[in-house]
Amino acid sequence: MEPGNGTQISEFLLLGLSQALELQPLIFGLFFSMYLVTVLGNLLIILAVSSDSHLHTPMYFFLSNLSLVDISFTSTTIPKMLWNIQTQSKVITYEGCITQIYFYILFAVLDNFILTVMAYDRYVAICHPLHYLVIMNPKLCGLLVLVSWILSALHSLLHSLMVLGLCFCSDLEIPHFFCELNWVLQLACSDTFLNNILIYFLTLLLGFGPLAGIFYSYSRIISSVRAIPSAQGKYKAFSTCASHLSVVSLYYGSVLGVYLSSAASQSSHSSATASVMYTMVTPMLNPFIYSLRNNDIKRALERFFGR
Repeated sequence: MEPGNGTQISEFLLLGLSQALELQPLIFGLFFSMYLVTVLGNLLIILAVSSDSHLHTPMYFFLSNLSLVDISFTSTTIPKMLWNIQTQSKVITYEGCITQIYFYILFAVLDNFILTVMAYDRYVAICHPLHYLVIMNPKLCGLLVLVSWILSALHSLLHSLMVLGLCFCSDLEIPHFFCELNWVLQLACSDTFLNNILIYFLTLLLGFGPLAGIFYSYSRIISSVRAIPSAQGKYKAFSTCASHLSVVSLYYGSVLGVYLSSAASQSSHSSATASVMYTMVTPMLNPFIYSLRNNDIKRALERFFGR
């Protein structure tokens, strides 16, 4: 095919967060620092949980999985962005772009599922405390995480295969710092109607479905907490959910902010800037939220470094 009508391509150009050359060192330093904090913070959570037998419980098993997903999520996009800034290159290969789309969607959806599973864990712990260890047995915990991985991988694979079937025009500039699916579809010369229908349907199913599960879990938790007679008992019960509720609010709040900013403004720059919230800021803050509000994690880290 002739360029403009659709052609086989070898690479895309990622325009990044800013075209201003004088801002590139600042962006590099900021994102490199944030990436290091994200990786180290989440690694500490994983080390604390794995090294301390007191934390070998369902709640911390899911937390360590969340930390692993957060490391993987940021590692899908940020290292490539930093490399492009350092080498003053905007190029990402066609294969690299498809791979980035696959893993970005995989870990974004998996983050969503793990947060939902953690909400279910808190629901069982507060609403059925006497049967908690029986219900949340190691087999069920492993199965919940495995199913989350499988569903996320299949969802991501479907989108990636759909993109592989598209032809692209000669304008291959993506106004973003990574290969974001919606922007890649806008560059296609092929009909993307089916792709867009698939995005809306799966977003509704795999986005709002887990969110509804989280709302249901917390509605039952609130009902159970309100039935506790003492104020101290209510505080103790709800304090076990505070960190998770903070992370859920931050995650969904940032995702909602991205889509609202995209809908309100046609500017690709504002959309890319808003995306930083859930691709970088949220995974970076999660370890702080769980460690600062959790004495068990603090003690585990003290024992780990005190060896």
